[in-house]
Amino acid sequence: MTTKGKIITWSCAVVAVALAIFIYFKFYFVFGEGVKAGELNQIVHKGWVWKTYEGRLIQTGFSSAKKGGNIQSNEFNFSVVDKTIADSLMRCSGKLVELHYKEYNGYLPWRGMQKYIVDGIVSVREATVSSEVPIFTSE
Repeated sequence: MTTKGKIITWSCAVVAVALAIFIYFKFYFVFGEGVKAGELNQIVHKGWVWKTYEGRLIQTGFSSAKKGGNIQSNEFNFSVVDKTIADSLMRCSGKLVELHYKEYNGYLPWRGMQKYIVDGIVSVREATVSSEVPIFTSE
């Protein structure tokens, strides 16, 4: 093998290894994991080519004192890979749930359209309406 052939072979090998490492860290390395709690807004089975389970969790809380201390809500959009977990969540719409999730650096279309993948249900309980929150009416 000539020197030029060796250089091309080694260059291709280095590029292939670098590409494999990039793909692993971008799509398969678990960047973080944790638990999110809130009211399950929706979970749907959708997609053009790969049908995936996509959900939305509404988290309520208080904004900072600088913003007036108002009640705010944050959305946690997630995907579910396991059909049994998705079926269980479909029966929990409108309930308070705690979901265990894994966070990836990128998403794969066959895994879901979000970087957050729910892999377990920690708890489910009925949502209660608090009488402490004032209801304003226009008169």
